Amino acid sequence: MKTQKYNLGVEVKEPAKACDDMHCPFHNGFKVKGRVFTGTITKLSGTKTASLEFLRQYYLQKYERFEKRKTRIHVHNTPCISLKIGDVVKVMECRPISKMKNFVVIENEST
Repeated sequence: MKTQKYNLGVEVKEPAKACDDMHCPFHNGFKVKGRVFTGTITKLSGTKTASLEFLRQYYLQKYERFEKRKTRIHVHNTPCISLKIGDVVKVMECRPISKMKNFVVIENEST
């Protein structure tokens, strides 16, 4: 496989380690686009999957106030970005990798 650099469109640090993962946006040219979220890793399942959780505010028109809600999404964890539970990461949308994974980790902001 060829290794090539790909401009993600957002300002992130490139990971120090190299990998040969076919879904890595840095080392394999896997294209990412669309929404960008920042959240906390709550669960690591399998070798390349993690659960991300972030808070958002939802407006209640009846009470004219906001309430806090949390959203959980499954993200792809590339081997070049090592994650632990509790890390704050930045993820970006990509094409569907599996049934529930539509996002890939692009930066670990905890380190």
